[in-house]
Amino acid sequence: MGLLNEVIGAVVAVEGAKKLDPGASLLTEGIAAIAGFEGVKAVTEHLEKKEEGDAESPAPPA
Repeated sequence: MGLLNEVIGAVVAVEGAKKLDPGASLLTEGIAAIAGFEGVKAVTEHLEKKEEGDAESPAPPA
């Protein structure tokens, strides 16, 4: 995961804001872009931590 995913998240969030409010101001679009950018980072970090936790936990006995 990298910067490209975060930029895509920002673009998708701005497009979503435009769909919800076609007359959205530049401020609204900027806030949506920041939320999308940070949201992708947060989800990516969460999934990476979950994968690390799954890898560290021992397999249940059969």
